[in-house]
Amino acid sequence: MDARNGIGGTLTGLDLRAEIDRLRQEKNAVILAHYYQKPEIQDLADFVGDSLDLSKKAAATDAEVIAFCGVRFMAETAKILSPEKIVVLPDMNAGCSLEDSCPPDQFKAFREAHPDHIALTYINCSTEVKALSDVIVTSSSAEKILSQIPLDQKIIFGPDKNLGGYLARKTGREMLLWPGVCIVHEAFSETELLKLQLQHRGAPVAAHPECPPYILDHADYVGSTSGILAYADAMDGDTLIVATEPHIIHQMQKAAPLKNFIGAPGADGNCNCNICPYMALNTLEKLYVALRDLSPRIEIEEGLRLQAKKSLDAMLAMASGTVGMGDLGPLRVTGD
Repeated sequence: MDARNGIGGTLTGLDLRAEIDRLRQEKNAVILAHYYQKPEIQDLADFVGDSLDLSKKAAATDAEVIAFCGVRFMAETAKILSPEKIVVLPDMNAGCSLEDSCPPDQFKAFREAHPDHIALTYINCSTEVKALSDVIVTSSSAEKILSQIPLDQKIIFGPDKNLGGYLARKTGREMLLWPGVCIVHEAFSETELLKLQLQHRGAPVAAHPECPPYILDHADYVGSTSGILAYADAMDGDTLIVATEPHIIHQMQKAAPLKNFIGAPGADGNCNCNICPYMALNTLEKLYVALRDLSPRIEIEEGLRLQAKKSLDAMLAMASGTVGMGDLGPLRVTGD
């Protein structure tokens, strides 16, 4: 039994989907699911999407409760934007390796050691790190925001060194990179990807910019989850190799059932190491309990929330039209 979430034999025999629907109405709740959630959670959500886009959509509803099926920093972002709403996360242990790689005290010391730098910080970080940042970025907004910063302004980019490195190579901007990585995207194997390309000659590769350079160098398209989905739907071919968390393929198959989507393999070609272990912690059972008990609940001290909101507001002011678009484009022109 999962005592912390109250899950055990008491749920045996329940029609979880029906009960979740009942609680959704009873609690006036909106259910959000990130693209990396299991298909059964995606299919019952009110909105499926990128983390910031989901938080914005939830803020625009009259729902009193947000049930965020994602990871903790995503639910915290929803609370930052909707302080008047109750925000629950089905499993409070659903963290993020990027967030874990950037402890607030260490990031604060790093900033203090480089006082002439501003901090552009990827949204995959804690509320405390957002509060220590100047501008939050997403994979879809980062390039547009970079283009508005004077060339002589020194920049810290964190916590994802792969996204920061990709942007530096693409734009020519030098940035001081925090050494964080996403364990899911770091798990992809260049050797196994090349084998897959030989098996499916001519099939393009779409990759998330959290992937390391040796994967991005083989990509025909680089973009956020929503950008990859749009590319998959619009591409002319019938086969696409996808280098991001494989649960996104569920939405691709729904949008284009006649196309063939192949997840890029992990280190040995067979492991499930490209499945996010944090996202996988959310289940229908835990979602039901979270809605039933309105717990575990996200709480943020108001002063901290307002400080974190400043960096989010700065992003929205500089690149609001990019939220949910996700298109970074290829680093190189295919065929060159």
